[in-house]
Amino acid sequence: MNKWIIGAVCAFTSWYAQAVQPYIASDTKVAGGDLKVAIGAVEQKLTAGGFVVIGRHTPKGLPGHGSIVVTDAGLTEAIKAVGGSAVVATPIRVGVAADGAVSYVNPEYWGRGYARKDYPKIENAAKAAKAKLEAALGAGKPFGGDVKAEDLPKYHYMFGMEYFDERSELKEYGSFDEALKAVRENLAKGVAQTSKVYEIAMPDKKLAVFGVATNDPNYGESWWVAKIGPDHIAALPWEIFIVNNKVMALYGRFRTALAWPELGMGQFMGISNHPDTTLKMMQAVAGVAE
Repeated sequence: MNKWIIGAVCAFTSWYAQAVQPYIASDTKVAGGDLKVAIGAVEQKLTAGGFVVIGRHTPKGLPGHGSIVVTDAGLTEAIKAVGGSAVVATPIRVGVAADGAVSYVNPEYWGRGYARKDYPKIENAAKAAKAKLEAALGAGKPFGGDVKAEDLPKYHYMFGMEYFDERSELKEYGSFDEALKAVRENLAKGVAQTSKVYEIAMPDKKLAVFGVATNDPNYGESWWVAKIGPDHIAALPWEIFIVNNKVMALYGRFRTALAWPELGMGQFMGISNHPDTTLKMMQAVAGVAE
């Protein structure tokens, strides 16, 4: 019996050691009381740590919560070398709360989920970016839900739900330049109550990724994120991306499940129309005619 117990514990420990979580809650706070001040303090730390700030996001309807989006030169170059849909893993998101609490994405988790089979090609850069985040913002405790590392490249929440590349293609243009122009113009117009948070364009590789705020008070991020947990604020903003001449966005039942892997089915049912309403917003940004 003792041998069986020891064996079971070892097996669990082996599995747990390979599990990855999407976020890290920093063990160091910045001065709190005002969200803008807290965001400014975090931006200073990120800049001093070698990151480039490319956007800030304070979602409407989620007072006291915001995110900062940065890039890391090493990770960007590694993803650029891989190319394709891995471009969506380029931005690094950092969550900030008005009380000074800081969280940030785990590049190893999101790199595995977004670069998928190509993750080994960016693994060193992802680990280096994680180390830089820890140095800039403080190491801390992983949170958000355990997913086995080996499952992330083919992640889906459960049977019947989408994988990374299912229902993700929105519109095909005649060229990369046409696709880029369309997305830029539609975000500038604020179609479907959206706005641009950041843009990363790699014209030489015909790749781009944008952060999109979805501001619709009835169907945007504020209502569904409030239902399932604003502590995961580093999940936002949503991405729309271009690969060659195709505009793409990850479907909600994949993207939301990846960002909130420990959600219960009841919580999913509470936001059941979110995947399709968000899809319609992304289609508008891509230029899909109604």
